[in-house]
Parts: sequence; structure tokens; C-alpha cells
Amino acid sequence: MREFNDEPIEMPIDGTLDLHTFPPGEAKKLVPDYIEACLEKEIYQLRIIHGKGTGTLRRIVQSILDKHPAVASFRHETGSGGGWGATVVDLEKGARD
Repeated sequence: MREFNDEPIEMPIDGTLDLHTFPPGEAKKLVPDYIEACLEKEIYQLRIIHGKGTGTLRRIVQSILDKHPAVASFRHETGSGGGWGATVVDLEKGARD
């Protein structure tokens, strides 16, 4: 039987958030928290990997981004970087001032 540990997981704050390792229901809290952590580290362009799948997680993520006050813009990643499986986010530089 697998035991789950409720200890927080330390994530690197490097501008890339891969949601593959998290349950989809956690995105609503995780994405805004990651945006705030990136702003604290003065990272203003993010890449959120949500996968292609059915598009449900992409729609959840983009709905969060659409409402977040620090988000200047977002778009599908182009080229070999993920296409519809990843979203690039531009943050407002003065969002935390």
C-alpha cells in the first residue's frame, strides 16, 4: 500500500511550471501561487506546461491567467516548445510594487 506524505514539496522557481505531476484540481491554487513566487524572484515570463490531452486543464489554466491582475498576456507556446501543451505567460513588471 502506498503512503502519501502531506509534507510540502519544494519546487524550483525558474519560470517553468509543469502541471503533469499535480492533480488537476490543484491548478486553481498552484498557478496563482507560482505567479507570485516568480514575481518575488523578478521572473516576468513563465511557461506553464499543462499538456494537450482533452484541453480541460489548458482551459482551467488560461481562465486563471485571464483573471490574474499581474498577467499582461498569454499565448500558446510556438515551435517545438510544446504548442498547445504549454502556455507562455508575460507578467507585468510592476505588479508587486
